[in-house]
This record gives sequence, structure tokens and C-alpha cells, in this order.
Amino acid sequence: MPELPEVEVTRLGIAPHLEGRVVEEVIVRNPRLRWPVDPLIQQLVGQTILSVTRRAKYLLVDTEAGVLILHLGMSGSLRVLDPVPEPGKHDHLDLVLDSGAVLRLNDPRRFGAAIWWQLPLDAQPLLNKLGPEPLTAAFNAEQLAAALKGKTSAIKTALMDNHVVVGVGNIYANEALFAAGIHPKRAAGNLSKARLAKLVEEVKAVLARAIQQGGTTLKDFTQADGKPGYFVQQLNVYGRGGQACVQCGAQLKEIKLGQRATVYCGHCQR
Repeated sequence: MPELPEVEVTRLGIAPHLEGRVVEEVIVRNPRLRWPVDPLIQQLVGQTILSVTRRAKYLLVDTEAGVLILHLGMSGSLRVLDPVPEPGKHDHLDLVLDSGAVLRLNDPRRFGAAIWWQLPLDAQPLLNKLGPEPLTAAFNAEQLAAALKGKTSAIKTALMDNHVVVGVGNIYANEALFAAGIHPKRAAGNLSKARLAKLVEEVKAVLARAIQQGGTTLKDFTQADGKPGYFVQQLNVYGRGGQACVQCGAQLKEIKLGQRATVYCGHCQR
């Protein structure tokens, strides 16, 4: 599943081609995505795209008429195409731009979304209860300590809770906890302020490096230009269960936490 770095890399790839452009046509080939595509999405036609931003793992294509909220789901991707090839089986949505290029949503599993929203964003149920963005000053040790106070759940599970902080998915939670030396099963509410400060630092560092490397390609994800993400080459624990720890050489352990693969070093993480 594309996580925050992959979505941010996608935003960085498509925004220069969309911002300032007029939508000339909206082609919906299959409206049966995670939620049915609203026919009112046709109100995008004739609108100038003012900005392409991101909130958590949602991309926001803003116009005066409303906001197109896009989510990549499990296997979705967005590509700006020029010239424009014939659509394939899983090419469900096109935005045809006045430049002649097309923004195309491809989603084999159809768990993605294209939501047309015309009210203030703080009224959008998918967005209005989200925690802070991890790469901003709003995500800090004080905020994290307050969010985790009294929690007995595992820190890895808490770190992936979008009410605590958005966008820290499974891959990057594994990596940040390893870098911070924190055992993934440690009770979230029992960590000291100093350890939380270190965790915040490593979450920010891991996500920033992943964005710089174009995200992580494990199976489905490619960048907006079709290239893979190269952060997979820098993974220290995720996907490496049973292999040697890069720090101490001990065998990495793999367990399930919240039904998600969790890899850690029993020697380096406490």
C-alpha cells in the first residue's frame, strides 16, 4: 500500500503539470472505486487547478468549484501522460487538461477513491479527525506524549494510528522504531519524553529520506513518471526477518502486531 512518502512523491511528480491548468474533460470509465465516484465530479470541467496538496495519504486537487480528493488505496497510481496512450483495463479515471496531457488514475484493486467535495475541508469526515503531519513542527515530543498518555497498546500500533500522527504506515513505523532503539511491543504510554523525542526525530528522518529516494517500491508502487522508489535499498528491518541486524549482527525477529508484519532486533531495541 502506498504510504505517506509514496503519496508525497506522487504529489511532487504531478503538481507541476496540473497547477494552473484548466480541466477540459473528466472521463470516468469505472465509478466503482472504494466509494462510488459522484457524477458531480463533472463540475471540474472548465475549472482551473489552483493547487495540488496532501493531507495524510490524501491528495487534494483544489479548484474554485471544489476539491477533488484522491486516495491511492492498496494499488493505485497517478500518472501524467503526454502523449496519451489508449486506456488499459484498470485505468478508471482521466482528467484531460488544456495542455493536452492527462492525469490518469490506475487502480487494479479499486480500493482507491476519487471524492468530489464542495464544503470546507474541516467538514470532510475523512480529514477532520486526523492527527498532525509528521514532517511539520506540530508533530513533536510534547504532542506525542499527550496523545499516548495512558495508552497500553504497543508503540508500533499507536504510531500507525492516524489520530496520533498521520501517514506513518507499516514500513516506516518498523524503520523509525529500529532507528530510535525502541521495541515495537513497548507500551506506548510508558515511554519517557526523551525516548519519544528520539522517536519523533527518527520518524521525521526516515520519512524525509524515503521521499528523497522516491518512496519504497515493494510490489505495486511507481512514481508519477513510472520509475520505482529506491528507498527499499535502505530498509534496515522491514522485510528482513531472520536476517542479520545491520547494527549488531543478531538475527532479526519477525512477529505480527495488529495483523501487520513487524520486524525488530531484540538486542538493539528495548
